[in-house]
Amino acid sequence: MDPPFPPRYHERMSDALSSPAPSAPVPDPARLVARLGHVREWIFDLDNTLYPASNALFAQIEERMAAYMMRVFGLRRSDAQKLRREYWRDHGTTLAGLMRNHRTDPDAFLDEVHRIDFSVLRPDPRLRAAMLALPGRRIVFTNGTSDYARRVIAALGLDGCFEAVYGIREAFYTPKPLPAAYQRIFGADGLNPRRAAMFEDDPRNLEVPHALGVACVLVGPEARPDLPHVDFATDDLAGFVSRLGPLLRAAPRLESGA
Repeated sequence: MDPPFPPRYHERMSDALSSPAPSAPVPDPARLVARLGHVREWIFDLDNTLYPASNALFAQIEERMAAYMMRVFGLRRSDAQKLRREYWRDHGTTLAGLMRNHRTDPDAFLDEVHRIDFSVLRPDPRLRAAMLALPGRRIVFTNGTSDYARRVIAALGLDGCFEAVYGIREAFYTPKPLPAAYQRIFGADGLNPRRAAMFEDDPRNLEVPHALGVACVLVGPEARPDLPHVDFATDDLAGFVSRLGPLLRAAPRLESGA
């Protein structure tokens, strides 16, 4: 299994996130075209990215992860939640920490924690239209399973929007933000990072893609536009993406003066 984060990783991220988050301005159209006009590979995280965290779908998974740890390790709920957060912080996902420290069977764990109520999600026709207007290919890359991701995609009414869906099994159980996860998924997909953009709610998960040349968009109510590895930030994914399709289609005409 891949090593945990390098020394001082958490200190660097803590320093970057310690000051109050400035509000994310509406990006200038010229800057959007300059940074995203070449993009033909659109990579989307799943949980708390394709749908807002306020839907509390992933909160159900967090509760089930804690319940698993309570049952297996005999922990109190507060201790299980604390350990779950520590493993997420130190290893990228709770599962990665469980595998490294307890040799947890990943498939049994994933199957258990993904037994949740998807009815909290509703179809998002605005996001669907915006996705389909993007030039090029769209994929999902999640630290969950691809089977779970497809259920989320279906619940959001986004069937047919993505050419490929990649999860933790396709990454050989190596989670974002570890470099090997991106190497495995980008390599399997054949995408060119320098022609790609990635949308994520966890700023840690954009550091490696940014270093590879991927344009990075941080998504969420507290998304910071001032982090060095974040090109844009938005708390409205559908609104942000809906601007891109028409803007990028018009870009060649604008640049030629037509």
